[in-house]
Amino acid sequence: MLFGLSHAGIRHKKVLLSLAVLSLWAIPAAAVAGDEVAFLTQDNANILWTLLAAILVMFMQAGFGCVEAGFTRAKSAGNIMMKNFLDFAAGSIIFFLFGFALMFGSDMGGFIGTSGFSLAGVADGDLPWTYTFWFFQSVFAATAATIVSGGMAERTKFSNYVLVSLIVTGFIYPVSGHWAWGSLWLGDDGAGWLEALGFCDFAGSSVVHSLGGWLALAGAMVLGPRVGKYTEDGKAKAIPGHNIPLAGLGVFILWFGWFGFNPGSTTTADNTIGLIAMNTSLSAAAGTVAAMTFSRLRYGKSDISMTMNGALAGLVGITAPCATVTPGSSIIIGLVAGVLVVLSIEFIDKVLKIDDPVGASSVHGVCGAWGTIACGLFNVGDGLFMGGGASLLGVQLLGAGAFLAWGFGGGYVMFSVLKALFGLRVSKEEELKGLDIAEHGSESYNGFQLFTTE
Repeated sequence: MLFGLSHAGIRHKKVLLSLAVLSLWAIPAAAVAGDEVAFLTQDNANILWTLLAAILVMFMQAGFGCVEAGFTRAKSAGNIMMKNFLDFAAGSIIFFLFGFALMFGSDMGGFIGTSGFSLAGVADGDLPWTYTFWFFQSVFAATAATIVSGGMAERTKFSNYVLVSLIVTGFIYPVSGHWAWGSLWLGDDGAGWLEALGFCDFAGSSVVHSLGGWLALAGAMVLGPRVGKYTEDGKAKAIPGHNIPLAGLGVFILWFGWFGFNPGSTTTADNTIGLIAMNTSLSAAAGTVAAMTFSRLRYGKSDISMTMNGALAGLVGITAPCATVTPGSSIIIGLVAGVLVVLSIEFIDKVLKIDDPVGASSVHGVCGAWGTIACGLFNVGDGLFMGGGASLLGVQLLGAGAFLAWGFGGGYVMFSVLKALFGLRVSKEEELKGLDIAEHGSESYNGFQLFTTE
C-alpha cells in the first residue's frame, strides 16, 4: 500500500488521467479535422472491403477447379487442377508485369493502356489503394483465363496451355478490358472507347465471362472433339463427368465467391452492396430453377449438370446489370439465362459439333452476352423495358459484339498459330491414357486408373 492506494488503484488513476488528456486533444482535433478523419475512415473501409471481396473471388479458383474436374473424367482430374493453379499463379505475375498497365494505364486512342507496367511511376501516397486494386483485378484476370481451360479440357498439351494462359492474361483480356473499364484506376486519363459510349458492364458479364467463353469456344473448335465424342455419322455421344458431387460443391463455391465478384466491384464500402448481393443471388436462384424445370420438360428428367450450369448462367447473366436493375428484373434475367444455357449447350454440342466438356462457352460466352444485353433492357431509367428507349440497348449490342469478335476471332488466330508452331493437342494414346499420367506422371485417384479404347 502506498498513500492508501494499491498498485491496481494507481494504474486505474493513470488510465483515467490518460483518457482525460486524450479527450482534451481529441475534441479540438475532431473539430478541426473532422472531414479528414471521415475521409480516412471511408478510404480504409474501401480498402478493407475491396480486399475481402478479392479474397472471395480468389476462392472461386477452387470452385472452377471442382466444377471442371467433376464434369470431366477421372483420368484427367489432376490436369484440370494444374491448369487452375497455373492460371492464377503465372497469370498473376504476367498481369503485374504487363496486363494491368495495358488494361488500366493511360489511354491510347481508346484501345489500350500505356502506363503502370509493374506499377512503375505510382506515387507513394497512391500505393496503398493501388496495391489493393491490383490484387482485386488480378483475380478477375485469373477467372477469365480459367474459363478457357474448361472448354479445352482432356486433350490439350499442358506445356502449350501455359502459353495460352500467359497470352490471355497478359494481352487478350487486358486489351478488351481497357475498352470497358480503362478509367477505373486513372479516371478519364484511362477511359476506353466503349466507356465513352456509355457501355454498361458493372462487374464483367462481357469483360470477364463472355470473353473467356468465346476464347473457350475458339479453343475447342481448333482442338477438335475428344476421342469417342462423336460417332462416324456425326452423332454426339455423352461423356459423363466422373464426380457430380464434386462439381456441385464447385458450383456452391462459385455462388459464394460471386458475392465478392459483384458487390466487390463497387470497390467502395457503401449502401449499394446489399442490393447488388440480393440481385446476384436472386438471378442465380432463378437460373437454377429455370434450367431444372426446362431440362425436365425437354428431356423428361431434371438434369443435374444442366441445373448446375443454370445456377452459373444466372450468376453470369446478372454480373453486368447487378447494380443497375431491380430485384424483380434480376429474377427475369436469371430465368432467361437458365433456359438459354440449356439450349446453347445442346446447340453447340449437337448442331455445331464442338466439344466443350463443361459448357464453358454456353455458360460464360452466351450468358455473358445475354447479361450485357440485359442492361439495355432492364437498367432502371435507361433500359428499353424501363422507359429509357433503345439508345443504351444499341451500345450494349455493340459491346457484346465487340467482345465476341475479339474473344472468338482473336482466340481463333492465337490457337491456330500455336497449333501450327507447337501443336496444341496430345496424341490419341496419351488422351486415352489420361492427361494425369501422360502430362504429369501421376494419378488423381491412385489405383483406379482406367485405360479406355474410345
